[in-house]
Amino acid sequence: MSGLRDTISQSLKEALRGKDALATRTLRLILAAIKDRDIAARGKGQTDGIGEEELLLMLQTMIKQRRESITMYEQGGRLELADREQGEIDVIERFLPKQLGESEMKTAIGAIIGESGASGLKDMGNVMAELRARYAGQMDFGKAAGLVKASLSGG
Repeated sequence: MSGLRDTISQSLKEALRGKDALATRTLRLILAAIKDRDIAARGKGQTDGIGEEELLLMLQTMIKQRRESITMYEQGGRLELADREQGEIDVIERFLPKQLGESEMKTAIGAIIGESGASGLKDMGNVMAELRARYAGQMDFGKAAGLVKASLSGG
């Protein structure tokens, strides 16, 4: 078991002891998603399941899905459901490293573009792959893609 997996499992035990229903439900969802991805990874020959990096990306995806749900719930006037989704985001974010702000993202992107010699949009995939490798769990890659595109197209 990796450090992050242990931390999530320990947090579930603490949430159960503290009778924190939101945290318990959210942590069980996280652990179920990890288990599903581990099973899929074993099918591809990864006997230890998913690694830390993939785990961080999975948590970011879970947050992104909840943000999309919040938007739909708010548009539909279902604020209690939007609040519940936000509560789940708050629980998930506990396990992610500090998120980079936009200026820090631009600096990281600039460094990778400089190191790789990327010069146009044809290099965008390589820059994004390197960002994911170096900053898993630390940035919103949807937003990063827009910044990379702007940088590579001279914006």
